[in-house]
Amino acid sequence: MVQILDKTFEPFILAGEISQEIKSLGKEINQRFEGHRVLFIAVLNGSFMFAADLYREITLNSEISFVKLASYEGTSSSGNVKEMIGLNEDIKGRNVVVIEDIVDSGLTIDTLKDQLAKLGPKSIEVCTLLFKPDAFKGKKAPEYVGFSISNQFVVGYGLDYDGLGRNLDAIYQLKESKEEA
Repeated sequence: MVQILDKTFEPFILAGEISQEIKSLGKEINQRFEGHRVLFIAVLNGSFMFAADLYREITLNSEISFVKLASYEGTSSSGNVKEMIGLNEDIKGRNVVVIEDIVDSGLTIDTLKDQLAKLGPKSIEVCTLLFKPDAFKGKKAPEYVGFSISNQFVVGYGLDYDGLGRNLDAIYQLKESKEEA
């Protein structure tokens, strides 16, 4: 169990499981883009740990860049995606793989893909560590998914609760509170 502010979280996906899944995702992306140059765009802040570990598995001619946008406040999506900042690379005609920590509603990733599409890339694909299919309302599910999870709030391995918990090496889910009789 982990206590962060007013919430208690219990172990959900262990560090070893995360590591194994990242190796599998890296292999899949390497095979998909063999012989091609790829630009990886990691979405900060949550994806920084996943992006670093995934990028270590990539054997392609590739570059990585980071952008920042946000749609979370506390434990729920605000529904408002803020403007993308930080992309300085020319992506016209390039294969782009967006790295996300989690895709739930899909609003953030749809907005980002729409903004990137205006810049003329050859392709845009999404790799996410976590995907919440029950919460997804987006246009297209991510091409690469580490773990499909229920619509529970999670922290750790880059994911946070009000800025805290990102440093945990595993992923924890919000513990359901039980009413006392």
